[in-house]
Amino acid sequence: HVQLVESGGGSVQAGGSLRLSCVASEYGASTHCMSWFRQAPGKEREGVAHIYTGGGRTFYARSVEGRFTISQDTAKKMLSLQMNRLQPEDTAKYYCAAGCAPIGHSWSDARYTEVWGQGTQVTVS
Repeated sequence: HVQLVESGGGSVQAGGSLRLSCVASEYGASTHCMSWFRQAPGKEREGVAHIYTGGGRTFYARSVEGRFTISQDTAKKMLSLQMNRLQPEDTAKYYCAAGCAPIGHSWSDARYTEVWGQGTQVTVS
């Protein structure tokens, strides 16, 4: 069974950068579609970025587009999220997620995630 482990979270001042990593124990059908979600206290989990390995397509939430970049190293089974120009509103626990949404449904819908990482905290002040 696929397991995901995130790392790279921490505390940073506004305007700073962090790079999150997510390593998969193995690749399977679920890892063809991988995403980063985040959740702040009292708020719903929201999709941040998505990448489809087969087609090389990437998608971003409006709030992070232009600042965050999602990428994948298939040889290392590693998903990354480069976060630049971080803002206090980016403060949240970030989760790596694997799973493809059915045709006609959005990648940002957490209901279609098959495997979740344990999460890594990002705090921006």
